[in-house]
Amino acid sequence: MNAPIIDPLQGDFPEVIEEYLEHGVMKCIAFNRRGTLLAAGCSDGNCVIWDFETRGIAKELRDKDCTAAITSVCWSKYGHRILVSAADKSLTLWDVISGERITHTTLQQTPLQARLHPGSSTPSLCLACPLSSAPMIVDLKTGDATVLPVVVPDTGNGLVPPSRTKFSDGTPPFTPTAACFNKYGDLVYVGNSKGEILIIDYKTIQVRAMVPVIGGAVIKNIVFSRNGQYLLTNSNDRTIRIYENLLPLKYGLRALDDLDETLNELNGVEKLKAVGSKCLTLFREFQDSITKMHWKAPCFSGDGEWVIGGSASKGEHKIYIWDRAGHLVKILEGPKEALIDLAWHPVHPVVVSVSLTGLVYIWAKDYTENWSAFAPDFKELEENEEYVEREDEFDLVPETEKVKESDVNEDDEVDIVTVEKDSAFSDSDMSQEELCFLPAIPSPDVPEQQDKCVESSSKLVDSNHSGSPLSEEAGPNGRATNHASSPLEDDAGGARIKRKRKPSEKILELQAEKVKKPLKASGRLSKVKNKSVVDQDNGNGFLGDDVSD
Repeated sequence: MNAPIIDPLQGDFPEVIEEYLEHGVMKCIAFNRRGTLLAAGCSDGNCVIWDFETRGIAKELRDKDCTAAITSVCWSKYGHRILVSAADKSLTLWDVISGERITHTTLQQTPLQARLHPGSSTPSLCLACPLSSAPMIVDLKTGDATVLPVVVPDTGNGLVPPSRTKFSDGTPPFTPTAACFNKYGDLVYVGNSKGEILIIDYKTIQVRAMVPVIGGAVIKNIVFSRNGQYLLTNSNDRTIRIYENLLPLKYGLRALDDLDETLNELNGVEKLKAVGSKCLTLFREFQDSITKMHWKAPCFSGDGEWVIGGSASKGEHKIYIWDRAGHLVKILEGPKEALIDLAWHPVHPVVVSVSLTGLVYIWAKDYTENWSAFAPDFKELEENEEYVEREDEFDLVPETEKVKESDVNEDDEVDIVTVEKDSAFSDSDMSQEELCFLPAIPSPDVPEQQDKCVESSSKLVDSNHSGSPLSEEAGPNGRATNHASSPLEDDAGGARIKRKRKPSEKILELQAEKVKKPLKASGRLSKVKNKSVVDQDNGNGFLGDDVSD
């Protein structure tokens, strides 16, 4: 399904659960940039990559050193790297194609969320938000971590002395703080416990602007839309707020330098607030005024036209969908399981949600058949009508077509080389090869299941006392093999022996007639042969068909 052919008269948001994915206990999810692959972090420390087109597992990243639950997964810009944060305080960078671990870093605090730098195809920097510490920039190559400021310093110049994840006392200095990069990664936006959005230059560790949030409640989530034009915050006052980004998408740091010069007469916090008012402006607020519920994992749709938020109530799997104008357009109600993570497909109207039980639910549109979309002149009839054919309807060249003249110049050359950029990925670097799909690699059988299969097959072979071809060809490991069988039967191994055919009624009648038939002069020899055939038929069933034939 291509984005341009979606019916514009129907809302481009999901309506029903189309399918669910099951593999262990999944905790968090993330789409790659094109939406062709879905990464899911599991409770056993593994990261599973699903092919979203076929809904099958494309690769599984296993870390022998990590058995703790995964807290977040993040793709690099072109999909060649995946960053995984875990509850054992580790950050692991993986090569997606080879499935090999590139770097492994251990922090002093458990990272609740980690995001790779969006401006590089092979990033080495990431933004980590620990459980009880301020957000930090981590160099994955060296392991160095630089803590970012979460409050405006008293000096008022925005400068904060650099810190290296060391705290004088062992007490947690901060509540969990949300942070994210802007679209091109030159600035970091931090939401703190005072209800303030700080815009930080992470290279100089300097607060460049501050935007107070109405109410001053703790900011739990902060995320940009894919196009970088809108910023979403989720606060403890049960309100989701959308801010419009007034800075240019590229070179936002330069724009901040220009604002500093124009507002040079101000100092301290007043200057930071003045600059902040030129960076972000409140666009919309979303809340449930009746239930006053808290929100979980809010995010934008791929095109930024819709906003979704999951209910944080226990035992409730509800997803609220608003349009950007602030109207609630749909409430998706799922199973009686708590919701822990959400993701909207980058291109299609598809939402993926993770339940507390570890299942991943795929929500899609409930499409109705509309044949006029395929044939514009198609007309649905409520009852039969008499049709009168035209005079030239079945002519080889109708008169109506003879009159028409083609406006297409057949001498023009058709350009089949130039690749037009997709509007959804307008910032793509055409020279950079993007990873969209992974080759399918069959998963090996689990050894425990193989041992059980071998044991069951050996028991069946021992219990079969007749001289069947399967028992005669049983290999040294006890598994019965049949060289003329199909590959599927070969894979089934000893379990295939259970599926033996029973002799039909006709065969049983023929066998009974042979027993009752008077014996000729051959006497005892024919009796012995006939008896052996009946015994083999009763014991096997395969030879019975051969004898009857």
